[in-house]
Formats: sequence, C-alpha cells, structure tokens
Amino acid sequence: MKTMDIRLPLLYQGFQAYRHGNLGDFALLKAEALGAKPNPAIAQQLEEVRGYYPPINLSQLIQLPPGTFGYGYASYMQRHQLQPFNISPELADIAEKNVFALRYAVTHDMFHLLLDFDTSYAGEIGVLAFAVEQKYSSGQALGLKIARILYPIMAPRQFKQIRANLNRGQLLGKKAKFLLNCRFEDYWEIPLSSLRKELGINLRQGKHV
Repeated sequence: MKTMDIRLPLLYQGFQAYRHGNLGDFALLKAEALGAKPNPAIAQQLEEVRGYYPPINLSQLIQLPPGTFGYGYASYMQRHQLQPFNISPELADIAEKNVFALRYAVTHDMFHLLLDFDTSYAGEIGVLAFAVEQKYSSGQALGLKIARILYPIMAPRQFKQIRANLNRGQLLGKKAKFLLNCRFEDYWEIPLSSLRKELGINLRQGKHV
C-alpha cells in the first residue's frame, strides 16, 4: 500500500505533464511510477550517462548538413510529427536517480532512426526486440512477450513485417555495441552512416534475416 501511495501522485503528475504537452516529463514520470528499472548487469554501464540529458532543439538540428545524425534525427521527428523528450528542471532529482528510464525515453526515437525502424507496430517491435537482446530491462522482456501476441492482432496487415522486424531487431542487438549509455547528443554533427558504423549497426546485415 505504501508503494502505491507513492506511485499514484507520480502518475497524476505525469498525466498533467501529458495534458500540457510535456512528453518528456510524462515518459519519465510514468516510468518512475511503474517502477522501471535496468537489469542489474547493466546498471554500472549507465553511470556514464547519469545526469546527462541536454535539451534537444529540432529547429537547430534541421539546419545541420544533410547526412548528419542531427539532420537525420530532426527530419525523422518532423516527418512523423514527433517532439523530442526534453525534461523539465523540476524533475532533475528523478532524472538523476532513474537514469535507465530517462535515457531510454529520451533516446527511443534515436534508436528508431539508427536501426531504421519506422513508427508502426512493426517498427516498435523491432526497437523493443533490440533493447531486449541488449538486456536493458526485464520489464522490456515481458513487454516483448506481450507485443509478440498483441501486435499481430492489432495490426494484422503488418504480420509479416512484425515477424521480420522482430528477428532483425534481435540480430542487430546481438551485433551492435551497448547503446543505452551512448551520449548520442554529442554526435549531432557527424555523418549518420559513420555513427552507425562506430556503434556496430550494420543495416545491410540486419535485413538479411
């Protein structure tokens, strides 16, 4: 009961953030309220990005040269009518404490771009399969089991692509470096292709599954 007393205010605060369009705050508060935690084996690796969440300005990034990571990210976000998950200063304590929830929320759309998965159910399961293969969180492993059942029902026309992306996400997760502790925001100006190469993301290999 005590745990629930703590979580309900966070959920309410998250709902208020969502209503006001503060999607980063919403994602962080929701994850904190639901007890999102990393697997113990990767907790130490996340120390490298504790407290790291620089603001993201799409208007500035879209001015970078085409082909750069920053330009590609801004284009992806604008094309899909998405906004970056910036975090309000008022949530600094939660952001500092729950580095897993923070970094996965902030970088989720970057994963979509880097792994070349769209925002459909098929694209989402590809990113989730990648995260599970990299062993970010036991909660994500459970989520993938549920998604494997529900997504084909919710989007039957994507059935083949869901299966293909599931396999592709797993393969990419095995081959790539550990990504969740990467300071992606330091790499806006480098070519997207170079960043993928540096991180061990081979899209051509991933599409042959």
